[in-house]
Amino acid sequence: MSVKTIEGMLDAKGLKIAIVAARFNDFIVDRLISGAVDYLVRHGASEDDLTLIRLPGAFELPIAAQKLARSGEYAGIVVLGAVIRGGTPHFDYVCSECAKGIAHASMESGVPMGFGLLTCDSLDQAIERAGAKAGNKGVEAASALLETVRVLEQL
Repeated sequence: MSVKTIEGMLDAKGLKIAIVAARFNDFIVDRLISGAVDYLVRHGASEDDLTLIRLPGAFELPIAAQKLARSGEYAGIVVLGAVIRGGTPHFDYVCSECAKGIAHASMESGVPMGFGLLTCDSLDQAIERAGAKAGNKGVEAASALLETVRVLEQL
């Protein structure tokens, strides 16, 4: 038995990609951005085809991602931010609404989005996920986006 398999090639050549990133916790987010840009360029993207949009925080990411997706200019969007738990429930609301908003923007527009929002209990966890022990989640978000874009082209 042979099953038809559709997979995405990790080739960013010719793709216009937006990177939407929060400024809050920028010492972490800047590492995520660097990882995502490096990954995309190493996989064939031209820096001229990458656009970086900075916003105040994670809560603002979905509306910008939605507007970019509706513009029709981008094959995909990488969304990056870092929310670190504090002593109030604010963390839960911001993380939840950002995740829901990004999912909604992607589904409504049909434009894939790489979800790179760190939701960490501590600064140490965020550092680990921004290029230390746990890898760089900006790279992972860019990789997931790229593969999804290339799969959707085949569907």
